[in-house]
Amino acid sequence: MTDQPERPIRDRDELLEPFRSACKPRARFRVGTEAEKFGVLVESGAPVPYRGPRGIEAILERLCERHGWAAEREVPAGPVIALRRGDASITLEPGGQLELSGAPLETIHLTSAEFSGHLAELGEPSAELGIAWLGIGFHPFARPEDFDWVPKLRYGVMRQYLPTRGAHALDMMQRTCTVQANFDYSSEEDAVLKCRVAGAASPIVTAMFANSPLVEGRPSKWLSQRARVWLDVDPDRTGIPEIVLEKGFGFARWVEWALDVPMFLVKRNGEVVHNTGQTFRSFLDDGFDGHRATMADWEQHLNTLFPEVRLKRTIELRGADSVPTSMLCALPALWKGILYHPGSLAAAESLLGHVGALDAGQRRALREDVATRALGATIGSRPVRDLAVELLDLAARGLGHLGCLSREGKDESIYLAELRSLVETGRCPADLLLERWRSGGVDGRSAVARLMELARY
Repeated sequence: MTDQPERPIRDRDELLEPFRSACKPRARFRVGTEAEKFGVLVESGAPVPYRGPRGIEAILERLCERHGWAAEREVPAGPVIALRRGDASITLEPGGQLELSGAPLETIHLTSAEFSGHLAELGEPSAELGIAWLGIGFHPFARPEDFDWVPKLRYGVMRQYLPTRGAHALDMMQRTCTVQANFDYSSEEDAVLKCRVAGAASPIVTAMFANSPLVEGRPSKWLSQRARVWLDVDPDRTGIPEIVLEKGFGFARWVEWALDVPMFLVKRNGEVVHNTGQTFRSFLDDGFDGHRATMADWEQHLNTLFPEVRLKRTIELRGADSVPTSMLCALPALWKGILYHPGSLAAAESLLGHVGALDAGQRRALREDVATRALGATIGSRPVRDLAVELLDLAARGLGHLGCLSREGKDESIYLAELRSLVETGRCPADLLLERWRSGGVDGRSAVARLMELARY
């Protein structure tokens, strides 16, 4: 991957282009799913390093050799930092977390098949190298010093800058994993409604998928340590931006918000120019070190914004912990049933109106409560668990109406079944994990084996 020379941005109206050009008819709507996982050495539970005979690099090489993936580098002859095959890619998070960024697909049945195929491809080289993969939101054993750093140019800048903005920035980079889903929109109005509903629903979805109760080998006070970490990363670019839930939100308001977020870097000719602290607005107006802002800079900047609902060429929903494979497709199925069926979307907007009306302090308190208690949290007098059940009902109804059937004649609501069975009892995946962890009566090294049994992909 090399930087292409581009002319400078001449008109601020150009900044709206990524969003306007992404609008498409409903018939072309797709769902993209991205799932991260921790690689661990089977004998110790230690993170898999980037380099070395049992490293991430060795896994990537085998996937290229055996399954037709193409390696991607930021500079010629540089380290491999991603793989691509068709519309799918395999990317790396800063601590070596492996992410399948799935192709945009028409049905969740296809998503399920895609992930099954990915795990089959990954399984052979992983078994050869003694590597297991965990579907969990926060690394259950490792300390920060146990991790390698993936040699991606942007990560070096983030590693230096983000700790000046939040105490848990490096934890976010190295020790968290998520599953997210990406959705299309037909118009600005459609994008606004989907973002508003998703912004209100996001804490409830975080509660449903909470799956990170262990820190450095012990249960913590948080059912989602990942969500707790995100509370203290960088307030400029995380959380749920106020504008998403305000009247008058639209593409222009999103652009104005993004313009005022500090940048990380400028890339020119494969080299990184550190530019932390300057907002994109200032860069656009004044330039930096002789460089002028281009559309490539703008789209790169949009990728450095980390809100739970992120508007780009799709709407990215980023609020869930990574989960075991049996529940992985529940996340895109849940959001699809709500966002792609007009009746369910309208009903969700009505159901969550009081959540969207919370002020910034109340939303922060809700996020803390959800990170701690998951479905035991409350919004006013309403249990989050009750709202979660209603959202699941709306999603199942929407999926039923959308009518995307498997070969066996089943609609996509089948992917909600395991999640629903937990939520209806007020439990999340973290509750189940803790129950099984404690019932095992294990400690020390045997705890590693026990956890890999419970959270292994």
